[in-house]
Amino acid sequence: EFQACVERRAVREPLQHITGRAYFRDLVLQVGPGVFVPRPETEVVAQAAIDAARRTLMPVVVDLGTGSGVIALAVATEVAGARVHAVEADPGAYQWAVRNCAGSGVDLRVGDMAVAFGDLDGAVDVVVSNPPYIPVGAAIRDPEVAAHDPALSLWSGDDGLDAIRVVEDVAARLLVPGGVVVVEHADLQGRSAPDVFSRTGRWTDVRDHRDLAGRDRYLTATRTGCPRRTR
Repeated sequence: EFQACVERRAVREPLQHITGRAYFRDLVLQVGPGVFVPRPETEVVAQAAIDAARRTLMPVVVDLGTGSGVIALAVATEVAGARVHAVEADPGAYQWAVRNCAGSGVDLRVGDMAVAFGDLDGAVDVVVSNPPYIPVGAAIRDPEVAAHDPALSLWSGDDGLDAIRVVEDVAARLLVPGGVVVVEHADLQGRSAPDVFSRTGRWTDVRDHRDLAGRDRYLTATRTGCPRRTR
């Protein structure tokens, strides 16, 4: 059995698929074919969402494109009183999220994030997303990604920003005035991704942030309007 695992890894099958597990912060997630494997870089994105949620009493948090459910589950387990909702478009990935979020209280839905959560319009405190952000036609060096991560979790239009534009629009609809959005992006999108938010006029305090390796990794922005309720 061990030799079989070595042979699978030798042909660049993700280790997480071989073991069936992925580690993220304090979580151990079930993963396998059909779902994006959580990356260590995303831990700082989850932390930013957690920090924003903790500034609000009983925060309402939405995770757009939840994949394995990893960010939603991190928020649900680390923010007391949080009411967490998550959506995933890929039915295969959604089934992994169901497994991982079982018993957590996370409200999981399957569908297009562009039209999700109409019942929460103007009622959300934090929106977080790790959307697809690779430009169509870009070369992917790692076989673990190219051959095993779902295409829906990777590609995002000619400039890699199509999904981020959708996140901007949905977050603007969902958030209370003063609510915060946190969005992961590629390390080469440290200017272009925040620009998606800055140019709409619907956000203040648009900032970009680096990961632990010093690479541009995610943006935060605040919905225009009066400050939200805080602790």
